[in-house]
Amino acid sequence: MTEKDLLELLHESVAKDLLVRVQSGEASPAELNAAIKFLKDNGIEALQKEDSPLAQLAGALPVFEEDIRDVN
Repeated sequence: MTEKDLLELLHESVAKDLLVRVQSGEASPAELNAAIKFLKDNGIEALQKEDSPLAQLAGALPVFEEDIRDVN
């Protein structure tokens, strides 16, 4: 097994392990942060679509006075 093969296997294993933890609903905050970083480091982004989980999450976040002033 080459070093490249080994790194690809490690990458795949990390992705699978993170996916299992997130899908089970048992991921700790640290594991969720690791999953977010893993996606970001690999150039994976999500576009918010109407009625998607991402849109629901964004809608559930509070809006603070500072946020409103920063936009204007």
